[in-house]
Amino acid sequence: MIRKANAVWRGTGRDGTGDLTTASGVLSLTPYSYKTRFESAPGTNPEELIAAAHAGCFTMALAFGLQQAGFTPEELRTEAAVSLDPDGAGFKISRSALTLRAKVPGLDAAKFQELAKGAEQNCPVSKVLNAEITLDAQLEG
Repeated sequence: MIRKANAVWRGTGRDGTGDLTTASGVLSLTPYSYKTRFESAPGTNPEELIAAAHAGCFTMALAFGLQQAGFTPEELRTEAAVSLDPDGAGFKISRSALTLRAKVPGLDAAKFQELAKGAEQNCPVSKVLNAEITLDAQLEG
């Protein structure tokens, strides 16, 4: 399986602008720039897209793990907070902090933590990130 996306950039790093398009069409000429990455201008940025990918990948991996263990979640809500930090003359993604809130009938806390940790370690996005990954997983009543 191969998934594709395209980036187009016009101008300098600080003053230029670009757009991102995915083969699925979910992103279509979606703007990104210095201002969307380092300030709060409308548009997206690579770190936000990595956060979305990590949250989605982890949550789906957990859903499969729960299913294999015989549980059906009512709801799994995950936030991924990706940190972009200075690294020499550039930057690096240093951390992805996952915060999970889950409603899973009949699941005890110990089994929940085991399944959540397994999903965090084994989802493909976690495996590709060269960054610290943390997980705050809470089972809600």
